[in-house]
Amino acid sequence: THEENKAAANGWGKIRSGAQNGAALLALMEKTGYSMVQQNGQRKFGGPPPGWEGPPPPRGCEVFVGKIPRDMYEDELVPVFERAGKIYELRLMMEFSGKFIGVCVSLDNCRLFIGAIPKDKKKEEILNEMKKVTEGVVDVIVYPNATDKSKNRGFAFVEYESHRAAAMARRRLIPGTFQPWGHTIQVDWADPEKVVDEETMQRVKVLYVRNLMISTTEDKIKAEFNKFKPGVVERVKKLRDYAFVHFFHREDAVAAMSVMNGKCIDGASIEVTLAKPVNKESSWKHHFNGQISPSSENLLGFPNKEDSTQKSLGKPASLSVRLNGQHSPGSPEVERSTYPFFPGIKLTPISLYSLKLSHFSSAVMHLDYFCHKNNWAPPEYCLYSTTSQDGKTLLVYRVLISSIADDSQSYFMPEKLCTTVEDAKELAAQFTLLHL
Repeated sequence: THEENKAAANGWGKIRSGAQNGAALLALMEKTGYSMVQQNGQRKFGGPPPGWEGPPPPRGCEVFVGKIPRDMYEDELVPVFERAGKIYELRLMMEFSGKFIGVCVSLDNCRLFIGAIPKDKKKEEILNEMKKVTEGVVDVIVYPNATDKSKNRGFAFVEYESHRAAAMARRRLIPGTFQPWGHTIQVDWADPEKVVDEETMQRVKVLYVRNLMISTTEDKIKAEFNKFKPGVVERVKKLRDYAFVHFFHREDAVAAMSVMNGKCIDGASIEVTLAKPVNKESSWKHHFNGQISPSSENLLGFPNKEDSTQKSLGKPASLSVRLNGQHSPGSPEVERSTYPFFPGIKLTPISLYSLKLSHFSSAVMHLDYFCHKNNWAPPEYCLYSTTSQDGKTLLVYRVLISSIADDSQSYFMPEKLCTTVEDAKELAAQFTLLHL
């Protein structure tokens, strides 16, 4: 109502600089017909606007605006943003400040990552437990353990009906007061799924097969997928408990997906979907903050023009660039800045594992963080050596990953040798992350 808006505007005006600013907000509300509500440290303008009919705008229609000056409010912001189109809702945080604003597409994330879950808990148990303490739960995604299909992997993804519901759930869960089954869980935003445009997906002829037994061979997978129509599978690449099945023709891949999804292979019920194409270089840059160069991709076994020749001659792959941050010409540099440390600056003790992945520039640190997040033991590195034809000492690490909860163990060792210990360890960590 007019009186409520007037009272609200006057109240907010005191936060700004007085009645004059409060009057500006009141004038904006009366001019546009939008209402304002203040809650949870933010103020909502609109949502829906006057005369709006039908459901709210779909996901993808929201942008995030950062670094808004502290003394700038809706009466100045709304006219600026209205130039781009009709505003459905504007939510203004009450603590932002800065000189320049930045605008990017809002992720609108509706999914949370929940770690350190007891591995004997089933999907229904986790779903019911999350519904007890959070609102808007739509689904829980749980993956079976690679070595024991009767157990989960110690983590789950909880899907919520909206970004707001997920944000409120995260706020509710993060303090650590909620301990399902007597366990302290880990809570974070789930990484958003990579979006691939429809045109690209229409050309995909590779299937992603999940939940395989560790013992299932590539030949067995190929035979099973060839059953519905002999000779349609070009090749199979299996990694741990999942595989990529390549078909000669797109239509056969789509048909096989329909037939094989939910089928049992060696006693495991498999999940089959179209594989999402990934640019290997951009994917590695994303995961390792730009540290992986084209040369280091070659170390991981990605094919290139020289690879077959090197293999036939029995010579080691070229190490023209080290994996510890020294880039080859043309490789993108990682922005690393130093800042002056002035006397009197307050330092706060912090846990390594409270940081984000963007703070880690090496695969070794990334792997350590990954193991901690999944409640596994820290990775163990065992160093091996051999001698090349020209007398050089070549090194390789084997990595042991152990699960604390069920005592399961997995070993990973790259098929490339290095001339330095640092390179060998970094390569082993990259190889392990790729397969995990």
